[in-house]
Amino acid sequence: MGAVTELVNKQAVADAFSRAAVSYENAAQLQRDVGETLLSLAEPYLKNAGKTVVDAGCGTGYFSRYWRAQGKNVIALDLSEGMLSRARELDSADEYVPGDIERLPFADNSVDICFSNLAVQWCNALPRALEEMHRVTRNGGLVIFSTLAEGSLNELAAAWMKVDGRRHVNQFLTPDKIAEACAPYRHEVTFSDHVAEFPDVMSLMRSLKGIGATHIKNGRLGGLGGRERLQLLEKHYVRRDGILPLNYRLVYGILQVEELIPR
Repeated sequence: MGAVTELVNKQAVADAFSRAAVSYENAAQLQRDVGETLLSLAEPYLKNAGKTVVDAGCGTGYFSRYWRAQGKNVIALDLSEGMLSRARELDSADEYVPGDIERLPFADNSVDICFSNLAVQWCNALPRALEEMHRVTRNGGLVIFSTLAEGSLNELAAAWMKVDGRRHVNQFLTPDKIAEACAPYRHEVTFSDHVAEFPDVMSLMRSLKGIGATHIKNGRLGGLGGRERLQLLEKHYVRRDGILPLNYRLVYGILQVEELIPR
């Protein structure tokens, strides 16, 4: 989620995730870990939750299948047709809807839970995404989301800057901006850090490519690059105890849907 006003090239985002659809299920360990933590944090709020769940930014449907196993009626929504197709192949949900979290194709007050795991960072405006998820969720329901904050992927950005003076990595919202986006709602927001470790730059870049996360918002793709550039990236990447660390500043949000808090 950009801290600057760059608009997201959503077609490029969708295309990047479509290309990763087949490999995503095996590569997306971070997404699974984050989603499971999010569900654990949300558990106390779920006891009286209703039956209809939108998995907004469903990917290949890993968490759609979780919700379905809990007896929920699941609507899988994604910007990427490739991801939706793969989710359908895996029999992940009851309905499959192509769509944008910032323009959800659902009526007001039509679902009980809006769940979104590591997807809203691809939106143009977090406040708009939260407003839309809140709009479609019934009073007494929940909006449950995770995203990334400023500080994520900083090691990679710093190494790229030394290579060619460009970040090649999306910029993310500050914790203050994320808290501000949640302020109109009754909410709980939790921040934590996760450090992934890689033996070399190639495995690090492949991990990002495998989950479709090589897109830069203005349309440039930070893909694997040429061999010489990767060698330079390896040279400039700061190792820690012989490994390449990559930090994710994680955000977990739970919004209880009710009357908006007056400003």
